Amino acid sequence: MKKWLPIIIILGGILLIGLYLAKVNNKLVVLDEKATAQWSNVESSYQRRADLIPNIVNTAKGYAEFEQETLIKVTEARSKATSINIDPSNVTPEQLAQFQQAQQGLTSALSRLLAVFERYPDLKANENFKELINELERTENRINVERNRFNEQARIFNTEVKQFPTKIFAGILGFNEKAYFKADEGTDSAPEVNFDFGSDN
Repeated sequence: MKKWLPIIIILGGILLIGLYLAKVNNKLVVLDEKATAQWSNVESSYQRRADLIPNIVNTAKGYAEFEQETLIKVTEARSKATSINIDPSNVTPEQLAQFQQAQQGLTSALSRLLAVFERYPDLKANENFKELINELERTENRINVERNRFNEQARIFNTEVKQFPTKIFAGILGFNEKAYFKADEGTDSAPEVNFDFGSDN
C-alpha cells in the first residue's frame, strides 16, 4: 500500500487541479457569454442607426438638392462603419479603437448633415423626416446605454480574469481581458439631433 501512496497523492493532486480548472473555466465561460451577448446588443444598436441613414438621406434629397457632397460623405462614412466586424469573444483594444474610429466618423458626418438641414425649413416640417430624426435620437441614446452595459460586463469579466489564482490559468484556458469602450471626444453623449419641432418632438 505504501508504494502506491505517492501515486495516489499525485493522482489526487491532478484531480483537484482538474476540478479547479473546470470550475474556473465554467465561471469564465458564463461571464464571457454575458459580455458577448451584450456586444450583440451594441452591434444591433449601431446597425439600427446604419439602417436609418439611407431613409434620412433619401428623404432629404428632394429638399436639399444642393447638399450632395454632404450626403455622399454620410453615405461613405456609413459604408466604412458597417464594414468593420469584431469577434465578440476576443475584443482587443486595437479592434475596438478601429471600430470606434469608424463609428465616430459616422457620428461626425451625421452631425454635419443635420447642421446643414437646419437651413431647410420645408425639410424640417416633413413629418416623415421628423420621425426619422426622432428615431435617430432614440437610437443614439440606446447606443450609449448598450455601450455602457458592455463596459460593465467587460469589467466584471476582466476583474475575474485578473484575480489570483484565476489569472494563472485564464490564458491557458483561452480567456483574455476584453477592451472597453472609451469616451472619445464627441462620443460621450449622443449627437445633437433635436430640431426645434415644438410639441411634435
